[in-house]
Amino acid sequence: MGNQKPDIERRTERGAYQLRGRVWIEGPDGTFLGYGRVVLLERIRDFGSISAAARSMKMSYRHAWKLVDAMNRQSRTPLVTMSTGGRGGGGAKLTPMGEGAIETFWSFYRDFKTFLEQRTRTLDL
Repeated sequence: MGNQKPDIERRTERGAYQLRGRVWIEGPDGTFLGYGRVVLLERIRDFGSISAAARSMKMSYRHAWKLVDAMNRQSRTPLVTMSTGGRGGGGAKLTPMGEGAIETFWSFYRDFKTFLEQRTRTLDL
C-alpha cells in the first residue's frame, strides 16, 4: 500500500516540533495488528508464501510464522490459511477475514495520521 509511519513536523524559529505516534489493535492476548503485521499480511497476499514474505521483510521464517500464528489464534477466524509442502510446495493465502483486517487497519491508520496532522497545526510551543 506504500503507507509510511506518521511523522509530522512543525517548523519554528527554534527548530522542528514533531507529533509522533503509533497505532495498533490490541486484544486480551496482546498485539493483534500493527504496522509490521499488516505489511506481513500484504506480502503474504502478494507472494503466496510466508517464507517469501518473511524474506522480503528481512525477517526469519520462524518469526513470521509466529506472528501469523498469533494473529490467527486471536482472530474469530484465521487471517491466513497455510498448506504444507509436498509435490507443488506449500503456500499461504489470505482469507476474507485477512483482507478485511488489512483494510480495517489502514482505515484506522489514515484516521490517526489525519489526527496527527491536524493537531500538529495547533502546536503553539
